[in-house]
Amino acid sequence: MNEVYLGLGSNLGDRCGNINRAVALIGRRVGTVTRVSSLIETEPWGFSSDNTFVNAAVCVETLLTPRQVLEATQAIEREMGRTAKSTDGQYHDRLIDIDILMYDDIHVDEPDLKIPHPLMNERDFVMRPLSEIL
Repeated sequence: MNEVYLGLGSNLGDRCGNINRAVALIGRRVGTVTRVSSLIETEPWGFSSDNTFVNAAVCVETLLTPRQVLEATQAIEREMGRTAKSTDGQYHDRLIDIDILMYDDIHVDEPDLKIPHPLMNERDFVMRPLSEIL
């Protein structure tokens, strides 16, 4: 069994409901959710918006590979209504964002998958909830 940490964020619609729905879907499609942080409200990072974020982190026990976790979380994002991922540092409002933060103690450096998440230490909205569940 592998342990994966995911960061979640939402700044559109029912933000808390979006996070809770994503956690439930992660539990069905990725693995057993063993820990969930509290929800925190944060300002947008890397772009301007009138909509604040709700962020959380979860720990999941999974049999999926890192690539399979990425595919599952991206499918959840699409199912929940996210139509485009941020690219080239261009961020925007989103119903749900699910990032792989860490997967066991492995390192992955592929064009579309980097583990551990390369910017997580710069982001208080990631580190605060993550520190609750480590």
